[in-house]
Amino acid sequence: MQQRELGCSGLHIAPLVLGGNVFGWTADEATSFQILDAFVAGGGNAIDTADGYSVWVPGHVGGESETVIGKWLKQRGRRDDVVIATKVGWEVNAENKGLAKNYILRAVEGSLKRLQTDYIDLYQSHKDDPTVPVEETLEAYAQLVKEGKVRAIGASNFSAARLRESLAASEKHGFPRYQSLQPLYNLYDRTEFEQELLPLCRQENIGVIPYYGLASGFLTGKYRSAADLQKSPRGGGVGQKYLNEKGLRILKGLDAVADRHQATPAQVALAWIMAQPGLTAPIASATSVAQVHEMLPALQLQLSAEDLATLDKASA
Repeated sequence: MQQRELGCSGLHIAPLVLGGNVFGWTADEATSFQILDAFVAGGGNAIDTADGYSVWVPGHVGGESETVIGKWLKQRGRRDDVVIATKVGWEVNAENKGLAKNYILRAVEGSLKRLQTDYIDLYQSHKDDPTVPVEETLEAYAQLVKEGKVRAIGASNFSAARLRESLAASEKHGFPRYQSLQPLYNLYDRTEFEQELLPLCRQENIGVIPYYGLASGFLTGKYRSAADLQKSPRGGGVGQKYLNEKGLRILKGLDAVADRHQATPAQVALAWIMAQPGLTAPIASATSVAQVHEMLPALQLQLSAEDLATLDKASA
């Protein structure tokens, strides 16, 4: 399996990351274990989660996803075979949120305990915290790297300005630098990332692991009419955002390229991200083993210049 280095972190990952947001939520523990088994058996090695997953579910308190992954790591003995990425900073509750140094040092202990590991490969700022100086956040990460609890750090949902400020602070003070960025990016959601963040990431050699690579499932092609939106709990939100003239034009482009390769729209949508210069690996979630088996062939799918032109035109 081809692997790519994440920025200059020394972490090497297959060009597809498994999203853990569904573990303990729409995928119960047993199903989650099967999904993780199938992903690793198929050549995947990077798993993304967060301490805030899945706090939005009634009765959940956050950390449910990390707990499932930790049990799987322990039972399967796979810790050395996978790259575990988790995050800090999302509002878990009123007392637990943000990127203050003391909070990060406390939150990491919870993540380590739930993941049943003594180190996190990639620890990410889940979203920017404008109330905290970037130096304070980076000082916390410097301590965790020094203690061996974190191997590399990344940012998620940062503006270009704040990412640039953080990189400058790392250089000035000798702190660890963000080696990756996790933005929203897919064939539909392109503009915001491509304008400012993509040039910065290329210039600074920052790995990019975008989330919603399949646009909340829209780019799989399963939502093509208002009636299709009833198919899943996410359907309503998907319809409001993506089921429009642009979205249908993109699906038509995906269908055309998929037909050329005997592939599925989802495989093509993920392969398109993998083919973009400066993009390391899209993150995609699965709620069944069948969905994992559908995603994995994207790793082998080589899109031609004609394919990329078709998709660029459709998503312009």
